[in-house]
Amino acid sequence: MAKRDYYEVLGVAKDASQEEIKKAYRKLAIKFHPDKNPGDPTAEDKFKEGAEAYEILSNPEKRRRYDQYGHQGVGGNAGYGGGGMNMDDIFSQFGDIFGGGGGFDSFFGGGGRSSRRTKKGTNLRVKLKLNLRELANGVEKKIKVKRHMIADGVTFKTCSTCQGQGQIKKVVNTMLGQMVSASACPTCEGSGQVVDKRPPNANANGLVVKEEIIPINIPAGVSEGMQLSLSSKGNEVPGGIPGDLLILIEEIEDEELVRDGNNVVYDLYLSFVDVALGSSLEVPTIDGKVKIKIEPGTQSGKILRLKGKGIKELNGYGKGDQLIHINVWTPKEVSKEEREKLESLRDSENFKPNPGQSEKSIFDKVKEFF
Repeated sequence: MAKRDYYEVLGVAKDASQEEIKKAYRKLAIKFHPDKNPGDPTAEDKFKEGAEAYEILSNPEKRRRYDQYGHQGVGGNAGYGGGGMNMDDIFSQFGDIFGGGGGFDSFFGGGGRSSRRTKKGTNLRVKLKLNLRELANGVEKKIKVKRHMIADGVTFKTCSTCQGQGQIKKVVNTMLGQMVSASACPTCEGSGQVVDKRPPNANANGLVVKEEIIPINIPAGVSEGMQLSLSSKGNEVPGGIPGDLLILIEEIEDEELVRDGNNVVYDLYLSFVDVALGSSLEVPTIDGKVKIKIEPGTQSGKILRLKGKGIKELNGYGKGDQLIHINVWTPKEVSKEEREKLESLRDSENFKPNPGQSEKSIFDKVKEFF
């Protein structure tokens, strides 16, 4: 099922202020809060959907990428991103949106929900090199990663230090009376659990390093420097949720084609004979070779456009074009026979440069195409 637009989820305009976004999320969270809708999976889904939308739109950088590229730009499609947000993770991230120290729980009178913050494993980062055709058309890749995972046979027990609460509370007497402070339990690091039994190959936290091959669907139109996120494929952590796998896209330079935004540029070198008499030849594109016709009298510097032969717009329907720059190749050396033939044409009026108004300068061409 396709994701809904984040602005639509929160019911705000695309130019909404941060305060308007926060107010809209607060209203939605109150309406679909699990404690107000016990046992209602639809309400829980809407609650998660709202949290995901708020996570993106409340972050200026993520919002900028979303406005430019849509869900793909923030890793919110094809298995990426916040679609699998954990309920406890939502509470720990956005609980303070209601003000005060109690967050969601104090607003709903406690709700019976533990105040323990859910731990999250560390993220893994990998670089993925793709050629121009893979970037343009999308591709499925398999990445081999080494992750910390909970070992088979590990058992856990309730932390005796915090009694499973994940917190240690301290009462301090001051001139103003008693003050209570809470901090993560140093024994279980806030998870509320400690390792009971573990196999010999596991570390003190019950973790082992395992190698895993993970399939990744790269959408068409991604570009150099873009980062995709694969949820819950990072390191695992006892008593918590796994981190994410972050994939940084790197572009392998193509030997023939150059990317310019969503356009593809190709330098075509032709002989004087080809441009003077005309020619038919094949040129490479991201979809294979295509045949083009060079009209007689084509001038060096002319730019031909192959409509729709560029790169698909990320999260959109349009495609760029392929621009072919015509360059007339001048031989560096000529034979005696060739020199005689060329000399015979030197004084021909037809071979003398005579640009008219129809011949555009390089500056006009640049303005026309860019």
